Amino acid sequence: MKPVLEIEDFINAGIDQVGGKALCLAKIHEQGFIVPKTICIPCQIYETYLKQTRLKNTILLEINRKPFKHMRWEEIWDISLRIRNLFLTTPIPPNIQKDLFSLIVESFGDHPVAVRSSAPGEDNAASSFAGLHDSFLNIIGADNIVKHIRLVWASLYSDAALLYRKELGLDIHTSQMAVVLQELIPSDRSGIFFGLNPSNSNESVIESVYGLNQALVDGDVEPDRWILSQSSGKILNHIEPVRKQYAYPNAQGVGFADLSERKNQTPPLDDQEVFQIWETGRKMEALFGRPQDMEWTFCNDQLIILQSRPITSVGFKDSDDKRSWYLTLHRSYENLKKLYVKIEHHLIPQMIDEATRLGQINFQTMTTKLLCQEIEQRQTLYDHWVKVYWAEFIPFAHGIRLFGQVYNDAVTPDDPYEFMALLENTGLKSMARNHLLEKLAQMIRCNMGLKTMLDDDMIPEMDHPFRRLLDKFVEEFGDLSCTTGSGNECQHGNNGIIRLLIEFAKQPPRQKHTDGPDVKRLQENYMDSFPAPKKKFAADVLHLGRESYRLRDDDNIHLGRIEARLIESVWEGQSRLSDPLIDTDEQKMLAQIPALSRVPDEPSISIELTLSDKTSKRWFKSRQIVGHPAGPGIATGKAKRIQNPQDLLDFKQGDVLVCSGVDPNMTFVIPLASAVVEERGGMLIHGAIIAREYGLPCITGASQAMQLIKNGDQITVDGYLGIITCKTDEL
Repeated sequence: MKPVLEIEDFINAGIDQVGGKALCLAKIHEQGFIVPKTICIPCQIYETYLKQTRLKNTILLEINRKPFKHMRWEEIWDISLRIRNLFLTTPIPPNIQKDLFSLIVESFGDHPVAVRSSAPGEDNAASSFAGLHDSFLNIIGADNIVKHIRLVWASLYSDAALLYRKELGLDIHTSQMAVVLQELIPSDRSGIFFGLNPSNSNESVIESVYGLNQALVDGDVEPDRWILSQSSGKILNHIEPVRKQYAYPNAQGVGFADLSERKNQTPPLDDQEVFQIWETGRKMEALFGRPQDMEWTFCNDQLIILQSRPITSVGFKDSDDKRSWYLTLHRSYENLKKLYVKIEHHLIPQMIDEATRLGQINFQTMTTKLLCQEIEQRQTLYDHWVKVYWAEFIPFAHGIRLFGQVYNDAVTPDDPYEFMALLENTGLKSMARNHLLEKLAQMIRCNMGLKTMLDDDMIPEMDHPFRRLLDKFVEEFGDLSCTTGSGNECQHGNNGIIRLLIEFAKQPPRQKHTDGPDVKRLQENYMDSFPAPKKKFAADVLHLGRESYRLRDDDNIHLGRIEARLIESVWEGQSRLSDPLIDTDEQKMLAQIPALSRVPDEPSISIELTLSDKTSKRWFKSRQIVGHPAGPGIATGKAKRIQNPQDLLDFKQGDVLVCSGVDPNMTFVIPLASAVVEERGGMLIHGAIIAREYGLPCITGASQAMQLIKNGDQITVDGYLGIITCKTDEL
């Protein structure tokens, strides 16, 4: 089979070679509808590429490191990142590339193209795969197009596709990917036609924006929306947005510009064009036998069909695995920029102000009625900020992923995580917290009288420098035996922190981590990988990545301060409720407060699994667990399993922290640790972030580590290979 097929060849080649998207385009073209100039790289070329480069075995190794059902979102993204980098760093063999180059140049020359996925099972009547595989706009030049062909192949193993692996039938032995190359149309107006309104089967929907459709698809520009009669095309409703921007092709793919004043006030489509799109969509429905999700554009007032897929009710239906929610975390560059401004300049200052205001309230002067109102108000406030955290802060973490993808695409490093070195040392709030702990520990090292006092469970008076700094710490960071968002009460007071500080004081101050790559050289190499027009974009994405990395940890500290203020009010309520002299009416009033009567949940980080005989025997024989390398280095120490937050206060110098997952407010013990092992997560979870800040070996995704490793086991953590080795007396 030829390495490139013309659109006239698609139907004869069949869906197994050109995929669903290409086959639909061929049928549309055959019926006389206008489509962009289109060619296809068939599935056979993908198969030949895998075979000649021997990539198939490497991909098999990556996706089978751990039982897929036990992987969390972060681990899946890590796998996808590694596989994507394999495609980036593995060129197409010369015998294929030569023919590809000549045919691409012959078809498009220097004209920009869209590079789109077209998997054999994609866009059929049984299921919808929209958005799971990658497409790229405004790609110019044969070299660049071939690179993006490899990236479309890699998207067969995107985190989105891997999440729906079972539904997609994603099997390395049988899965294939064709690639469609389409001439990029300089769109005046673009949009989608949805033949069946999900909310009303008697209606159709048209959405439209000025410029390229990418702005609509990514959610960067709000579209005009028309609700139509599904049978007649009559306009039932037109919902107009505030029109501000449009997307256009530029040096970095897609750029944004402000609309003219006239376009701000004018819908992208008139009534006649709305009807023309509806009529075309109905013809597509007749052609394919099902209502269609059709992407279209106008260029010089000519309607052009970009792609069309059947609407299907058989989609990805989630129960409690939150996969649909996870896919919404993927945000575009423009969306992330707006989200950063909102978080940094509005949400975080609000959180700081709220925590400060609440900290100034004196419960002692409150009546019981006012205290009850205060507890309920604080509970409502905390619940609000938890919702904000999930809706705003969690999606912003995608800024790290966006930077990683941009870095790897530009630099193509051998190490897919090389970009992480440019994100470290960004002034994490948790590092400032740990620095304050170190200052307190240094006071103990330098003052034997203070150490003796603390060893005897005595705390200095209020005017003592140590006490003043300790009170400042508790005010800013709260009680370290609490875990943000866990729903668990915790023991108030300084005793837990004192025990931890005494342990800190036993070791010399931990020196700042200086080993590792030359960050300045890496940054220069990264920036040099972009032509002049793209350097600002490269710098902006790096900035977003750094801020996303910082806020990935800091937002939990800010949320923790608000939670601490809630807990303080609950403690006061519990104290009054247990007072034997309390008035009966006041007791009833307090007893009605949910926060005072709630039974604490079991610690959320404690997970017990039953080990199979096969797993146990393999462990006793090999004494090794394989996970994902998340922090380079090798270290040995006694294992300390963390099953609840209070276990952290018994952590000893040199212990290896072993847990299901490190909560962001647990990372204060990392300076004491010799290494970190986590059952779940990837490179971007909190334990891995802080471990790298201190230069500690770290392994994540270590399946069943909490069940196989026991407290006190002498274990060696190899953060280069992702292997934990255990040495015990048990044979």
